[in-house]
Amino acid sequence: MTTVVNGTTTAALTTERDDGLPEVRHPRAIAPQDARQLSKLFFDRLRHLEEGTRAHQYARNTLIEMNMSMVRYVARRYRHRGDDMDDIVQVGTIGLIKAIDRFDVARAVEFSTFAVPYILGEIRRFFRDTGWAVHVPRRLQELRTELARAKEELHAGLDRDPTVPELAAHLRLPEDEVIEGLVAANGYAADSLDTPLDPDPLGRRRALADVLGEEDRALTAVEDLHALAPLLRQLAPRERRIIELRFGQEMTQSQIGAEIGVSQMHVSRLLNHTLTRLRSGMLTDPPPKAPPSPGP
Repeated sequence: MTTVVNGTTTAALTTERDDGLPEVRHPRAIAPQDARQLSKLFFDRLRHLEEGTRAHQYARNTLIEMNMSMVRYVARRYRHRGDDMDDIVQVGTIGLIKAIDRFDVARAVEFSTFAVPYILGEIRRFFRDTGWAVHVPRRLQELRTELARAKEELHAGLDRDPTVPELAAHLRLPEDEVIEGLVAANGYAADSLDTPLDPDPLGRRRALADVLGEEDRALTAVEDLHALAPLLRQLAPRERRIIELRFGQEMTQSQIGAEIGVSQMHVSRLLNHTLTRLRSGMLTDPPPKAPPSPGP
């Protein structure tokens, strides 16, 4: 036996259940308008059913399945965020279940009006708690959403990615604020260093870590030597000789003293004084070069 809902015949429904509820064969296939009418019937019966019984479980599960279109409708608002839609729908379903468990049919309010805030709340909580890989101010989180929406709208009209000035004009924001929002958006998701790059034609796939640069200590040493060379030229001959013997020939202070004819303690004082002078020179910014003199 088929059931008529809102004047239309729904082949997915029969009235063969002993508990008086219609048997819904394909709850997700029910049209939203029919789902609203059926939900009223199920909610009315649900409050009289004992929790934990098969009839109660059937009514509750059917309500969830029939109203999944509402979850998908709300989740589509966040499609521009770049997150997996299945994850958003799953989180929104938690809000739907909470709304079903707390809805009172005696209230003069539509279930959709009652349920949407629960669905939205769960989705927003999900984004707040797990959406960002790096903590950024809420202002920038909201700006990221606005920028993503603006990019989508402008791309549809321009057939290309919009520029910063175009985004700023569209959102009526200063360009500096748009740039700040774009930079902050990089903190939304983090990729693993083991993430494979574009597939190699020969089947070899390199990880991101394989192509990232790292600090070149040899280059740092070259830079230090270039900075140190003019400072060494400013030293007195005996000071340069001590530095060369200590660090070039790796002689001990006693050996240096014997080489230049002074005590080990005197070598220590000279060495400390010289190194302090060099270190100070290395940490001081060099004076700016004078501009070339004009020609005659």
